[in-house]
Amino acid sequence: MRVTVTGTPGTGKTTATERVETDLDVVHLNQLIEDERLYTEVDEERDSKVADLEAIRERLDGQDDILVESHLAHLLDVDRVVVLRCAPADLEARLTERGEPERKAGENAESEALDVILGEAVQVHGESAVYEIDTTDRDPDAVAADIEAAIAGDRDSSAGDVDFTDYL
Repeated sequence: MRVTVTGTPGTGKTTATERVETDLDVVHLNQLIEDERLYTEVDEERDSKVADLEAIRERLDGQDDILVESHLAHLLDVDRVVVLRCAPADLEARLTERGEPERKAGENAESEALDVILGEAVQVHGESAVYEIDTTDRDPDAVAADIEAAIAGDRDSSAGDVDFTDYL
């Protein structure tokens, strides 16, 4: 089984996946990209690396029984996609508190309100493979339990249950 946990930066992906109890090998994709230089360039203006998705796919090819965590993970070939969501105002505050520039935090909050990652996940994998989890004001252990339920098939797929468009 190949599962991803994805979502806008700041939704709690890393924190939650570190608490997930699973037999799947957990891959923190952003760290893998950094460690193995799986990027094509550095975007100085955005202070980020441009991931080489083809190189990432090749690197993970043949690996089964993995859980891949990253805001890019939904772009990979997987069986299930867990999309973590967070209220945009809370997300913006989280990102600002961890040192992200206000502009970048605001762009991510807007992206969250527009369901950008959720929409991409549904487009790539179809609604039946997507599991949406709202992390706003939730304990990371509870979020991890919801992820475990999605992995086990004990949770119905969902896409579009969370609506943050009022933020706009």
